[in-house]
Amino acid sequence: MRIFGISLYVIIALFFAVHAVRNQQNMYWLLILFLFPGLGSLVYFFVIYLPAMRQSRGARTATRAISQLVDPNRAVRQARTDFDRAPTVAHRMRLGAALLDAGNAAEALEHYRAAASGPFSSDPALLERLARAQLANGDASAAQDALEKLFAVHPVARQQPEPTLLYARALAVIGAPGTRAAFETALTSASDAAPRCLYADWLMRRPDDVDRRRARELYAEIVHDAKHWPRHARDHNNEWLQRAQAALSR
Repeated sequence: MRIFGISLYVIIALFFAVHAVRNQQNMYWLLILFLFPGLGSLVYFFVIYLPAMRQSRGARTATRAISQLVDPNRAVRQARTDFDRAPTVAHRMRLGAALLDAGNAAEALEHYRAAASGPFSSDPALLERLARAQLANGDASAAQDALEKLFAVHPVARQQPEPTLLYARALAVIGAPGTRAAFETALTSASDAAPRCLYADWLMRRPDDVDRRRARELYAEIVHDAKHWPRHARDHNNEWLQRAQAALSR
């Protein structure tokens, strides 16, 4: 029984050691885990493993899915209550975000438009969310205008991942001649695989064979890079990885 207990400690320590290597943790954790397999594993679990699990996209997605199943309107209801109690711009934007996540893009757009008509009309977060709601409502031209205003007032936004990709998506819907350049800009500031996948999707719809080859290269890059992603990156980019694999299989 004592041998079994020792083996179990070692197996658990090995599990956490693999997790530490895959997630690029400091190598001193390996020393702790193998010198003190029982206590070291316990410390690693509470200090590294459990917080990572809570912060992972998969855990957040599962939490949101459970919340949606148990009380699908909770986020909207809470945001609406806060806004009714204190109709500030911050509460209006929170309500707009909750509505957009719940699929009510039309009402979300109403709130963002109302917020943008006041003294916070040049707020970068507001302009980006307004553009997101406009695009969700099928008004890509308005989203383009909102993002161009954002770039004019806050030039640094041209190097930020979310607004640059949103701008490329809006131009792609319109069929604007600057779409290619917008996607290339989004690639330079990318924080995940979304720009590559969406750019490849757009290139695949182009009539030029050169564009289609470039699209397949981008899909292949995603699949190749996925082999080296840590767990949290794989969870975060799972949708784009699956889309890239499906595109390459066709």
